[in-house]
Amino acid sequence: MSKQDLELVSVTKQYGATVAVDAISYRFKPDSYTCLLGPSGCGKSSTLRMIAGHETVSDGSILLAGRDISHLPPAKRGTAMMFQNYALFPHLSVLDNVAFSLKMKGTETAKRHAQAREMLDLVDLTNLADRLPDQLSGGQQQRVALARALITRPQVLLLDEPLSALDPFLRVRMRAELRKLQKELGISFIHVTHGQDEALALADDIIVMNNAVIEQAGPARDVFNTPQTRFVAQFMGGHNVIALPTGHFAVRADAVSVTEPAKGSVAGNVTAVEYQGTHVSLSARITGDQEVLALIPDATFFANPHHPGDQIGLHWDANDQHKLTA
Repeated sequence: MSKQDLELVSVTKQYGATVAVDAISYRFKPDSYTCLLGPSGCGKSSTLRMIAGHETVSDGSILLAGRDISHLPPAKRGTAMMFQNYALFPHLSVLDNVAFSLKMKGTETAKRHAQAREMLDLVDLTNLADRLPDQLSGGQQQRVALARALITRPQVLLLDEPLSALDPFLRVRMRAELRKLQKELGISFIHVTHGQDEALALADDIIVMNNAVIEQAGPARDVFNTPQTRFVAQFMGGHNVIALPTGHFAVRADAVSVTEPAKGSVAGNVTAVEYQGTHVSLSARITGDQEVLALIPDATFFANPHHPGDQIGLHWDANDQHKLTA
């Protein structure tokens, strides 16, 4: 185990009779960006909060650099948490917000302010050091919260849905900043989100959780391209899950082409057509009352458009048909 490896060993969280996290085990790659992804109530935030020390572990262990940190207070773990609501102190300047944890440790004013200015420089906020939080935009507040978390020099930074309060344009910009920062710092980031696009844009590795367990984990591209279960295929989006006599299969929507009804294609009836800019989303109903989605380049679609009610053929290559295990 390297000096920065974080590992979950059969970690369980129970609230009374409810099991929120059910004996999950996972070793995070050092110096990587990992997204915990899943629907509300799947256990992802409870997992993050147990790593941070803000929730107790009901059973199992959390190891960091080979040391069991499961029962240590948050400040002694080597982790830092950035909260969804940023939790900035409204009466403190940006500089003093960032320096706050050092003040609690008794670091002298000049030294803690010097370190806080280093962190503000890292997140490009040096010129706002004297402002109060309510004089900042949402994106600036987020960067202050990041600097405040990073000043403790954590081995692992934990982010709880950090982009959810931002508007869509800023969210995309902040994704790029987070990714850049992680690479510059060379520490592990673990980021909870329920947004598939966010996870794919940010993560080296994705952990998909469902019903308190890890449904699938691995490199982001593998999780998207080769989902193992119906849940993962449907939750990640961009896939059709099709029941055939030999089992359930995932077929990427952009691998489905639309033809005239013909032998060798699957007969379908167009149910919806939606223009989405670079492509057109076409839904069709096939045998067994199954819905199939095709994403068609806009120029291809408009050269031969189809409308709800049209009979069509659907075709995909056998190599694009991926068998699901569950």
